[in-house]
Amino acid sequence: MKMKTTHRMHFARLAIAMACALAATVFALVGCGSGESSSQAGSATGNAKPTLTVAMELAYPPFETKDEAGNPEGIAVDFMRDFANQYGYDLVVENTAWDGLIPSLQTDKADCVISSMTITDERAEVVDFSEPYAMAQLAILANANSGITQAADLNQPGKKVAVKTGSTGDVYATKNFTEAEIVRLADESACVTEVVQGKADGFIYDQLTIYRNNQANPDTTEAVFIPFQDPESWGIAVKKGNTELLDQLNEFIAQSKSDGEFDTLTQKYLAEEKKAFDDHGFKWFFDFE
Repeated sequence: MKMKTTHRMHFARLAIAMACALAATVFALVGCGSGESSSQAGSATGNAKPTLTVAMELAYPPFETKDEAGNPEGIAVDFMRDFANQYGYDLVVENTAWDGLIPSLQTDKADCVISSMTITDERAEVVDFSEPYAMAQLAILANANSGITQAADLNQPGKKVAVKTGSTGDVYATKNFTEAEIVRLADESACVTEVVQGKADGFIYDQLTIYRNNQANPDTTEAVFIPFQDPESWGIAVKKGNTELLDQLNEFIAQSKSDGEFDTLTQKYLAEEKKAFDDHGFKWFFDFE
């Protein structure tokens, strides 16, 4: 009887041991399976689109501006959205004050800057520029009573010239209007107000801005469109040495010049202005010849 009981206990212990071993094996297999799923999840996360952070000052319609809901809108926004879609980026637009655009690249807060920024030697010392994606010329919004009919008329004692701080209009006025008083302001709307109210004799900026503000203020302003400098080239800025992104941007710009991208943007945002520029014989933004 005792012997049978011992055998039964032995078999019971053996059964328990086998059950434990089986459970351990199953657990290990489940653990391996779980580990593989985690690896696959990590792989999927790794395949997420890289973020492309683009800095622009959303204060220059229709190139860089906001819609009624406050979302980024405009030619530059559409252009960069199309670029991001082609190269597999998740686009993020950062509204940045003009004087913070280049620093945003230097501090890695942005990957690139597109904000109607003219390519200049001084700027090219601290950032790398893409090939030009637009061309522009300076013009003057003059007060209707100022008697200004050409750029040289502003270079006189007693004349006040409004400029946006840091713009190429600022650079041009500083260099060429040495006899006049330069009034530097934070944005173009403030410069326009100075001219409209007769506090400044002229505001120097690109032709599109001058054309639009003359149309909006026909009784108080005159537009001087006579070319007084060579066309400026606008470029997309990246941090010094970021050749991978720069090569992609240059490739997309070259493609856009031939596939109708710029024509589509013109038709969407600037159809009326394009006609006016053609009538005046002005060089168009996307005329690269």
